[in-house]
Amino acid sequence: METASISHLVKYEDLNHHGTLFAGRMSEWMVEACFICAATAVKKPEDVVCVQVHGMSFIKPARRGDIIRVEAQLAYLGQKSLTVYGQVFANQAVEPYVTSFATFVTIDQQGRPYAHGLTLTPEYIQQNQDIHQKAKALRK
Repeated sequence: METASISHLVKYEDLNHHGTLFAGRMSEWMVEACFICAATAVKKPEDVVCVQVHGMSFIKPARRGDIIRVEAQLAYLGQKSLTVYGQVFANQAVEPYVTSFATFVTIDQQGRPYAHGLTLTPEYIQQNQDIHQKAKALRK
C-alpha cells in the first residue's frame, strides 16, 4: 500500500521561543507527508482534500540542526475518505518524536465527495492492525 516519506532540516526560522521545532511548522510538514501518501494512493492529487487532523502527540522535541523524516502510511479507508498515520523521526532515531493521523476526502471538480474505490488488503490490515484500529476508532 501507499506510503510517503519527506525530510526537512530544522532551521532557525522553524523554531519556537523555546528553541525547539514550532508545532505549527511540524503540523505543516506532517499534513504535507500525509497528503502525499493519500494523493499517491488516489492517483489524482487534485481530488484530495484534508478534512481533519486528529491531533498530534509531541513525544520529544526536535531542535535546530536536526534532520527530521516524516513517514506516512494509509491506516484506514472509508468509502470516500482515507485516514493516514504519520510519524516523525529525527536524525537516526528509531522511536518517533511526533505521531498523528489525518483524514482526507476525494472530491470531484464541483467539490462533491466521491467514492475512491480503494481497499486495504486483509494482509495489510493484519500487519498494521494497531494503527488501523486507532484510525477506525478516531472516525466514530
